[in-house]
Amino acid sequence: MTFRFITWLSIVGLASLCSHAQIKVHPHWVNVNTGGATTVFLTFGGVVGYTPGESVWCGEITSAAPDIGSKPVAGTIFGSLPARFNLSTFSGNSGFTDIMSIPPSVTRRAYQAAAAGQASTFFYVRRFISTTGGRDAYVAVTCELAGGGARSPFGLTDVALAFESRENLASIREGDVAPSISASITYTGTGQLRGRWEIVRPGDEPPTEQDLLTEATLPIEQRSQQRRYTHLEHFSVFLPPTGSYTLRGPDPSLLPTSIAGLYMVLLRIEPSADVESVSKLDEAGAGPAPVATGGVAGFAIPPLRYYVGAGPHVGVNGVTLLSPGDMMTATPGKPLDVSWMEITDAFLYRVVVIDPSNVILLTALLRPGVGAYRLPPWIWTKTEAQRISWSVEALDENSDVVSKSEWRTVVRETNGEPQPKEVQQ
Repeated sequence: MTFRFITWLSIVGLASLCSHAQIKVHPHWVNVNTGGATTVFLTFGGVVGYTPGESVWCGEITSAAPDIGSKPVAGTIFGSLPARFNLSTFSGNSGFTDIMSIPPSVTRRAYQAAAAGQASTFFYVRRFISTTGGRDAYVAVTCELAGGGARSPFGLTDVALAFESRENLASIREGDVAPSISASITYTGTGQLRGRWEIVRPGDEPPTEQDLLTEATLPIEQRSQQRRYTHLEHFSVFLPPTGSYTLRGPDPSLLPTSIAGLYMVLLRIEPSADVESVSKLDEAGAGPAPVATGGVAGFAIPPLRYYVGAGPHVGVNGVTLLSPGDMMTATPGKPLDVSWMEITDAFLYRVVVIDPSNVILLTALLRPGVGAYRLPPWIWTKTEAQRISWSVEALDENSDVVSKSEWRTVVRETNGEPQPKEVQQ
C-alpha cells in the first residue's frame, strides 16, 4: 500500500513537472538599443495552470530551484515595468502575449555594467505563478546590447502628432482649411512603416485606449476588433535603421471643417513582417503560424485634436495654457492646479477635462481675472484611464466659444513611479 502511494505521488509529481516545463517564449534572444528604448513583442506558450506574475530586467540569472526555470540574481535587478504599463494578455492556444518595453534607464544600467567588464547581455524574466499549488515558473529572454539598427526588432518607442504650423492648434474657423499635420516617430530596427490616417467626427463613438494601440501590439485574434473610423489616407514607407522619421500627415483639404465640434485625427499603424519582427507561435507552442510584429509599441498613440468653431470670432491665436506642461504627472488624491493666459473680451472661461475616450469628466466656469483652477482630488475616481486631458475655452455673453486652447495631457502617477517610457527601478 505504501509502495503504491509513493508510486502514485511520483507519477503525479512527474506529470506536474512535465506540464510546468512546457512554458516557452519566442523570441528568446533579442538585440536591443543601447542608447534608448526598445519594444519587443513576446509570445509565451504552454501557459496552463498559471497566472502571470511580475517581470524584471536583471544582469544575471540563476536556477530557480525548487521552482522551475531561471530567476534573477539578487542585487543585479535593473528595473521592472509598472503594472499600469503592462499590455500583456492571454491569447491563442494556451498562449500569453507580452509587450517588453525596455526603458532607457534599464539599458543605461546594462551598458554601465558591460563597461565595467560584465557581459554585454542582460535578461528579461517573467514569473508565472501556479494556480494549482505547484511550483512557480520563471522564463527568461536574453537581451543583447546592440546599436538598435537593422538586427533589432522594428518597434516604435515614441510618436508625437502635431500641426506643422505650430506645436498646438487651438481651433479652426468653420469652413477653413486645416494646417498640415506631421508625426515625429522614434523607432528601433528597420522595416516598412504602413498604416492609415483616420478622423473621428463629432458624434462618433470615441476610441478606447485599445483602439489607439498599434495593431502589432495586440494578439492576432484581437487586431480585427479595433474600431475603424473615416479613412483619410493610406501610407507605406520604408524606414532605414536611423532611429527617427517625420511622417507627413494627410492632405489638409481632407480634414473636415464644415461642422462645428471636436475632431480627433488618428494615426493607425499596421503590422510589418520584417525578418527581425516575427513572433513564432509554433515554436512557443501557442499557435500554428508566425505573427508579424513590426510596428509594435508599448503605448497608445494619442490622437491629435482640433476644434471647429461655429462662428467667425473663433480664432487660432487664443487662450494659452501655462501649467502644468504636456505629459506631466499628477498624484491621485492630491490637488492639481491648472493655469492659462487670458484674452481680452472673454465673458467667462470654461475648463474641460476628458479621458482618452473623449468622455467629459468635469467642466467648470470661471470669471476673468483668475486664470487658474484647482482640479478636485476626486477627478481620478471618474475614470480608470491612466491619462486625462484638459483645455480652456473662452466664452462670450451668449456662452458661445470665441477661443479655445490646445489640449494638454496629465499622466496618473502611482506609488511615486515616473512618467511613461522612462521607467526606472
